Amino acid sequence: MSLKGSIVGTLCFLLFNTSVKAQYFFIPDSLCNYHPDKIVGLDSGVISDYPMVNFDQNYFQFYSENSPNWEYLYDKMESMIRQSGEKLNFYHIGGSHLQADIYTHDVRQKMQTTWPKLPGERAWVFPFDLAKTNNPWNYEFKSPNQWESFRSVISSQKGEGFGLLGAKIASTDSIINLTFKYDKTDVVSKFTKIRIFHNKGNLPFDFNWGADEILWWTQSTDSVVGYTEIVFMEPLDSFDLQIERCVQEAVPFEIYGFQLLNDSPGISYTAIGINGAGLYTYLDCKNFEQELKTLPPDLFAFSVGTNDGNVPYDDFYPEVYKSNLEKMMQIVLRANPKCAILLTVPNDSYYHRKYLNRNIDRERTVIRELAAQYKVPVWDFYGIMGELGSSKTWYRSKLMRSDMVHFTAEGYHLKGDLYFDAFQKYMIQFGKRTFESSKSLDCGKF
Repeated sequence: MSLKGSIVGTLCFLLFNTSVKAQYFFIPDSLCNYHPDKIVGLDSGVISDYPMVNFDQNYFQFYSENSPNWEYLYDKMESMIRQSGEKLNFYHIGGSHLQADIYTHDVRQKMQTTWPKLPGERAWVFPFDLAKTNNPWNYEFKSPNQWESFRSVISSQKGEGFGLLGAKIASTDSIINLTFKYDKTDVVSKFTKIRIFHNKGNLPFDFNWGADEILWWTQSTDSVVGYTEIVFMEPLDSFDLQIERCVQEAVPFEIYGFQLLNDSPGISYTAIGINGAGLYTYLDCKNFEQELKTLPPDLFAFSVGTNDGNVPYDDFYPEVYKSNLEKMMQIVLRANPKCAILLTVPNDSYYHRKYLNRNIDRERTVIRELAAQYKVPVWDFYGIMGELGSSKTWYRSKLMRSDMVHFTAEGYHLKGDLYFDAFQKYMIQFGKRTFESSKSLDCGKF
């Protein structure tokens, strides 16, 4: 562990020790006046390795004096770390950056290994490879059957009743074989419960589990939401599922996703991403809210905006983007009114590889306005990168691809490190705060 990491660990121990009264050591302050160190959990060499990064902007910036939901999340994190008994559900939504699940998987692994005895669970996964699109590297699905692919970004498929993950696959085969296993990950979250999200209503299919059939304990189906829950007597890290149709009619079996759950305390970290998705895409997923409520969020990070703003300057309407983002925030708050929402500013990018995209800065303006209104923070990755035109600098540093929209593997890993470092700064910031009311301070203009 680095010296910085040791300091963070020591501070967290002090803050989470109930015999230590934080108010004896720290002076309360308005959230909007917080200015942390450049790094807290990263090795100091990262500053010289990546001189193009504005490390002093890498934190969750509040535009309000307080934030009840983020205070609530801190209390739950504190309880989880001290007592090792809490389960927290974190979500992160976006487009292709999230479907790839590179930097979000880095964050997931850090969330599940930083605190002892808090392994968490994997939560939502989807068989993207069976949908004929890129699958995250950290798990794989295989099936010999013929599958039809549906994605919410395809305009002709908008009426397909998409759920939380914005995609589905369907097969009319009478017997379907489907396997799952982890791949290329340092963290393997075993599961004792599987929820298969599928067709609503009466389900004329039987489930069989191969060699794991002897571990099967209970099975129940929610025909309203559309999922079957299977509980096993022992934890699994893979499954071999056979789905058999019970009627002669060629009824398609539809899959909207899987939840892989267990009884372990800790954090689940679900990445929601569809290549090409914007806020408008997820607003068209009519079962989004219903499925979200099956595993209510404690933290929900929005990284949606790259595709919304990937249009000519005159064709982008900031008020529409703001309205769509607020609608999505309200969906999350209906699923859990105490959910901590994080708004992130999209990365700098070029439009058609050659035009500076000035819409990202306009998105940042309305994101900050909503952050102040809802008392939630902003992770300003646009500012961290260096603002307008910085993607070309990142490309020259081999951190972005030639489209200057997507990152290289190194760039995504750096982004994951920065995100988790910003989360650690949040933990330190709220650990320093007292429970006394602080004086009203001017948070400044946007």
